[in-house]
Amino acid sequence: MAMGITDRQDDHALSRAGEDYLEAIYRISLGTGSGGTSVRSVDVAEHLGVSKASVNKALSMLKEAGMVEQSRYGRVTLTPEGEKYAALVWRAHRALRLFLERDLGVEAETADAEACLMEHALSADTMGRLISYLERQGIVVPE
Repeated sequence: MAMGITDRQDDHALSRAGEDYLEAIYRISLGTGSGGTSVRSVDVAEHLGVSKASVNKALSMLKEAGMVEQSRYGRVTLTPEGEKYAALVWRAHRALRLFLERDLGVEAETADAEACLMEHALSADTMGRLISYLERQGIVVPE
């Protein structure tokens, strides 16, 4: 699937790849300890195990979609819309990982990899239902 805005009828405005890049930027920025800070494209490449050229191509699409801004020095910052979207993807990932590990007994590494695949396919309604289910089990997935 091409990177960028898709014409899918569901809640996902970006392709799977676009969501992965956005989530990576978000997670790296969280790791800096001061959310919302800029990250280097090389850090995104290392995080995802892809080339810097792939990151640059993805960033162009994310910029066109209004999800990121990039300084002339190459540092990448999420826009408010991009941060909101990335936070939803990351929350979905964590909820799915928890469900797979705790409720289904899936090994942690497998649960993490499969949560990454599933987070792109489920609608906002289904994710909301999963999060509500986890909360009824006493498991809170922070926003």
